[in-house]
Amino acid sequence: MENLVNEKIGDIVAKNFHAAAVFSKYGLDFCCGGGKSVQEAATKKSVDVEKLTEELKAVLSEPNETHIDYASWPADLLASYIEKTHHRYVREKAPVILAYLNKLCQVHGGRHPELLEVNKLFQECAKELGQHLVKEEKILFPYIVQMINSEIDHTQLAAAPFGSIENPIHMMEHEHDAEGERFEKIAKLTDNYAVPADGCSTYRVTYEMLKEFEDDLHKHIHLENNILFPKSIALQQALN
Repeated sequence: MENLVNEKIGDIVAKNFHAAAVFSKYGLDFCCGGGKSVQEAATKKSVDVEKLTEELKAVLSEPNETHIDYASWPADLLASYIEKTHHRYVREKAPVILAYLNKLCQVHGGRHPELLEVNKLFQECAKELGQHLVKEEKILFPYIVQMINSEIDHTQLAAAPFGSIENPIHMMEHEHDAEGERFEKIAKLTDNYAVPADGCSTYRVTYEMLKEFEDDLHKHIHLENNILFPKSIALQQALN
């Protein structure tokens, strides 16, 4: 682990997801910003690199029986897991959070105008993510399955209508970045989901759900940006 500072954040989390908690503690983006090295990410956020790497080493050296090695999964299995776990989560939770935010704006919006902006941002998030999931499920993920089947059956891979798989992947990554930025704004507006003194139980539940949604989105994007997408690009290159 001597060269930990030069490793990419996304690669570290791909090997051991428990490292995500350390990066999150210091506000370092391991999903959309996973391509940065530990040194680059820490410097940008003015984080003590030595302290960060010590905490990472402690986490990475612990026994990790509960860790799921997503990086060892074939691409089609990982795509299916993402769809059935994270896509389903977005579709189930987004309407509930929107309903709570609308209620909060009605009751508390006068005293807490930041709620109006949070509500607007999350409405945009729900709409854009909804379209994003459909594109993955209808275009990108089926082609990943097609590539896997071609590899297993030793058959010629049919040309994709989008050309290189890197084209839709770059689009998905761009959309991931947009959601990451949106949630950075939400976290800032809510003071990292801190419920104000006059906040009711609905306020607390809404902020807890927003935080959970952000955490799930981070893992969702991490699995795609840092594991699924590189695997898929490498697979297409091997088949061509």
